[in-house]
Amino acid sequence: MAERLEAAPAAGDEYTQDGTVDLHGNPVLRSKRGGWKACGFVVVYEVFERMAFYGISSNLVLYLTTKLHQGVVPSANNVTNWVGTIWMTPIVGAYVADAHLGRYRTFMAASVVYLCGMILLTLAVSLPALRPPKCGDGTADPNCTHEATSAQLGVFFLGLYILAVGTGGTKPNISTIGADQFDDSHPRERRHKLSFFNWWMFSIFFGTLFANTVLVYIQDNVGWSVGYALPTLGLAVSIAIFTAGTPFYRHKPTSGSPFAKMARVIVGAARKWAVAAPEDPRDLHELDDEHYAKKKAARLPHTPNLSVLSKAAVKTGGGGGAQEASRWSLSTVTQVEETKQMLKMLPVLAITFVPSAMMAQINTLFVKQGTTLDRHVGPHFEIPPASLQGFVTISMLVSVVLYDRAFMPLARRATGNPRGISLLQRMGVGLVIHIAIMGIASVTERHRLAVAREHGVRDSKGTTIPLTIFVLLPQFVLMGVADAFLEVAKIEFFYDQAPEGMKSLGTSYAMTSLGVGNFLSSALLSTVSRVTRRHGRAGWVLNNLNASRLDKYYAFFAVLNCANLLVFFVVCRLYVYNAEVARVVDAGSSGGAVAGGGKENRKREVALQPANVGAVESTL
Repeated sequence: MAERLEAAPAAGDEYTQDGTVDLHGNPVLRSKRGGWKACGFVVVYEVFERMAFYGISSNLVLYLTTKLHQGVVPSANNVTNWVGTIWMTPIVGAYVADAHLGRYRTFMAASVVYLCGMILLTLAVSLPALRPPKCGDGTADPNCTHEATSAQLGVFFLGLYILAVGTGGTKPNISTIGADQFDDSHPRERRHKLSFFNWWMFSIFFGTLFANTVLVYIQDNVGWSVGYALPTLGLAVSIAIFTAGTPFYRHKPTSGSPFAKMARVIVGAARKWAVAAPEDPRDLHELDDEHYAKKKAARLPHTPNLSVLSKAAVKTGGGGGAQEASRWSLSTVTQVEETKQMLKMLPVLAITFVPSAMMAQINTLFVKQGTTLDRHVGPHFEIPPASLQGFVTISMLVSVVLYDRAFMPLARRATGNPRGISLLQRMGVGLVIHIAIMGIASVTERHRLAVAREHGVRDSKGTTIPLTIFVLLPQFVLMGVADAFLEVAKIEFFYDQAPEGMKSLGTSYAMTSLGVGNFLSSALLSTVSRVTRRHGRAGWVLNNLNASRLDKYYAFFAVLNCANLLVFFVVCRLYVYNAEVARVVDAGSSGGAVAGGGKENRKREVALQPANVGAVESTL
């Protein structure tokens, strides 16, 4: 064991104070591991991994319709159901990481599964026996009677869902591994951590941009075999790069199953439903400071919110009694507070489902709209419809830089908040932009249908409308701006507000939001398609988009976003930040009164940030 310990610290060196260790459980020197030196490998991994993921997902709806010969509604739902699964499996990955294997080992095992799924997909699009014969426009079978067999569909979707299982172990852990490289107890490292999520998103979207431009073009013009082989190779390279950074990573030890911890608190509170809680919170069950010092963990103070759960910490059996010894009858105050922190984020999670459903339109209906428009850029080049997703990436990159380097410093001076504005306020801006996106998409689609009618191609499936594809550009660009506000804030919010031992589970909340949003998109599309076809009506979503009414469908989304925004306002008003609760409790326990008012509330919100934070330094 001794030979694995870090070298003795030189002058100015110090060990991390946040409980991070090396893979063998030994303390680590902050000068040897972690920081941006370690995060560099994480960021580079994300660039290549995003290239692999979006190399499949961006153009998937077109492969399903043009190569596997599925209709618009089934293909769009197959995409959103798969993407929904991609974003839901992180719950399992977070559980395995937090309770059993740790984040690093879970990530490495899941990466192998991920790569196997990519290899199988590449074979499915490359081998003639695994795909149906060509049909459709310009072939001997324009009506597409050659449908994919059950075996061909089975192999293709098996590859997709093996990939989904793999991402379940990588997605919730990769950003958390990156954030773990910064010690919150160290002022300089904590300052760097403030910008980590912005620059992490900025870096991974470079991989997304490559997928949405270069890979999509290769798939449309060179071939699907090459178009899938390249992201598969990219994933293999990214895993190798991440593995190369192993000597530099800091690791958080496993802390037990977060689900079991939460279940014990809920069961304990239910068992003691009729038991009166003590007036003095200090009479609740808690372990001494020495216990937490040994674990390098923080003891959480009692808070008044969700007070019914505090009954799990009420002592009822006398000192040393069997009931107190039962973990399902008695929990510590810290365990109760950890459960409260996870549960109180659920309303915030719920309001992110609708905008996540809006995002699902980017690689489904938005792409299918592009296939009906004039895609020429110059006399010889046609832009692939899925390449418009690259503008989402570009606008997101620009927005993140402007937010981090221009807006944040100005807002910080005005509000005193190191983040400029609170995370919920940043999410709220994104929600407002989503309303504008769907309103613009509805107006644009109405114009597209008008041009189709004007040129007599309304009933002609596959006929190009004499209208440039760039008419769709505003809705793609605004989606990137919305991501810079909503998605970055969402990931940081769920990580920041989760207790220390449940960070992976907290990060998986952000992934779950996208998963439920995609399933919600599938449910809405199927329901609207079915309902609008009743009583002999044509319906809003048909295989022939020129005869569809997507303008009404997008208008419905805009109304849904407005209703969701109203619910968000209520959630924001009721939500209490972790540090805000701690300040109220500290003030109360010391006999001080905490006055209300906007200025004081602003000061409380700042309390969740590091105590001594200056301007955010350059972190690249």
